[in-house]
Amino acid sequence: VQLVESGGGLVQAGDSVRLSCKASGRTSSRDFMAWFRQAPGKGREFVARISWSGSWSGDSTYYADAVKGRFTISRDNGDNTAALQMNNVKPEDTAVYYCASGRPAPSSRTDSTGYAYWGQGTQVTVSS
Repeated sequence: VQLVESGGGLVQAGDSVRLSCKASGRTSSRDFMAWFRQAPGKGREFVARISWSGSWSGDSTYYADAVKGRFTISRDNGDNTAALQMNNVKPEDTAVYYCASGRPAPSSRTDSTGYAYWGQGTQVTVSS
């Protein structure tokens, strides 16, 4: 599976940004897709995830508290894409954003180790 992110760039606080992730190769609608981010000098942190279509296990999306209510994750299985809509961005959202996919165990769905495939990352810089 190959993942390629697009979008991002330099924006101002309060703006909206949309990141996209195109998956290719042996993809499946059963794969979880997620976004993580890594700010300078910090570790990679979970942002949001979306479970495979038809999941019986409850909510299909899940967000980190820091982005809840501002970011929305979505996916289009027909197009093998995932997106992260970022609204009302803040300077603390500045980071490299990574798309990830895989089939994480329930205990690893917000952990980077739960995802087998990663994109190259796209920079989002929010100025104040």
